[in-house]
Amino acid sequence: MTHFLTKNAIRSFLIFLAVLSVACAGNSEKEGRNSKNELPNIVLIFTDDQGYGDLGVFGARGYQTPHLDRMAREGTQFTNFHVSNAVCSASRASLLTGCYSNRLGIFGALSHQSEHGLNPEEETIAEVLKPLGYATAIVGKWHLGHKDPFLPTKQGFDEFFGLPYSNDMWPYHPERPGFYPPLPLYENETVIDTLENQSMLTTWYTEKAVDFIQRRKEQPFFLYLAHSMPHVPLFVSDKFKGKSENGLYGDVIMEIDWSVGEVMKALRQNGLEDNTLVIFTSDNGPWLSYGSHAGSSGALKEGKGTSWEGGVRVPTIMKWPGKIPAGKTQDQAAMTIDLLPTLTHITGASLPEKQIDGKNIWPLITQEEGAVSPQEAYYIYYNQNELQAMIMGKWKLVFPHRYRSLPEGSKLPTDGNPIAYEMLILEEPALYDLSVDREESNNVREQYPEVVKEMMALGDLAREDMGDALQNIPGRNLRAPGKLSETDN
Repeated sequence: MTHFLTKNAIRSFLIFLAVLSVACAGNSEKEGRNSKNELPNIVLIFTDDQGYGDLGVFGARGYQTPHLDRMAREGTQFTNFHVSNAVCSASRASLLTGCYSNRLGIFGALSHQSEHGLNPEEETIAEVLKPLGYATAIVGKWHLGHKDPFLPTKQGFDEFFGLPYSNDMWPYHPERPGFYPPLPLYENETVIDTLENQSMLTTWYTEKAVDFIQRRKEQPFFLYLAHSMPHVPLFVSDKFKGKSENGLYGDVIMEIDWSVGEVMKALRQNGLEDNTLVIFTSDNGPWLSYGSHAGSSGALKEGKGTSWEGGVRVPTIMKWPGKIPAGKTQDQAAMTIDLLPTLTHITGASLPEKQIDGKNIWPLITQEEGAVSPQEAYYIYYNQNELQAMIMGKWKLVFPHRYRSLPEGSKLPTDGNPIAYEMLILEEPALYDLSVDREESNNVREQYPEVVKEMMALGDLAREDMGDALQNIPGRNLRAPGKLSETDN
């Protein structure tokens, strides 16, 4: 455990320096602070398996999301925002570290049998903010390692209330009944209950989030509210049961929308709204094989577990009164890896010591005149380190690969049990102009050979950097996940 002690000692020293620096700063102005020279609060709301078409402002039907719609009116709606990998653990690793998850050795969805997790030597958003005096909490789903060295309280979070992994990893999984142990509910590092019923999860998460805001309102805080819903199995409290015209799934989304409203109300009632950046997004697209228990990717192609837009383009809204334009839409490409460096920019926090992949997109968020993406390209990996697609400006290049899809003409289930996917193969690279074809229906590879050539070259550089298992390229700059054998005494 020596390196943990060393890391904590370094953190304590950095906190001391940060407090000293703030004390000496006087009334100096800094971007991202209000007129009282306060650091902004940050609330990051991350839902699970919520599709691009699952919000009112993104075209949802059969239910209403008034609080999120209001957030969009008072903030900016991001219509071209992506995750780096369309599955649970990998997506969360990228969100919290600013790195492509495959660079960190985090793939797929970790389970109760996983002996590894996010390496404690990686720096999360919580860890880069703590030296500035931020209180940090995660409420909801963690899914980056359930063993003690990998828990959120060892990764920069002061508080943790929620689940260590996905809510379907319990004895009642429809495809693997009895395989998973009872579902543990954690408070910090202690299992306080095992769940037989999940109908109160969204309510409990909301209550804990509001309580954290009220308790920590006298100092800057980072709240990571990672809802377990609408990942299956779907559960909703009595107050929203049967409320939507779209069945149980609509009820669940309505309760998530209510939760957002409660968080926003807590910010307003505590006088924090004007100095709080709120970000709402999802970890990947909908799990389509669950039929009526899954959401919608709108007009986008495919869903969760694929590198098509329905899997990786997610509904995103950001709000910060006076900082982020109200009622606007941003249609330039961005990705969750960009959030960490953007937050360090607006707070003055230091970037992680190790290489990250994200870049500051604050000019895009605030829609500065002439602002363009700072990224040359975004790379979309899946499976065990397989580069499947990339985005460069308006262009998306999809590499040959196998992917899952619903069988054509299949009858979608309504009982919470999934149907089987079929595997399709993309034989040749495909190029799409996302500015006019976000449905990825018109392959223009033959019309733009120079674009394909440029993107193929960038893809080769990405493979040299991060590898590609399909092409047996190991990658030069990969880092290992945390492993128990390396953390034991």
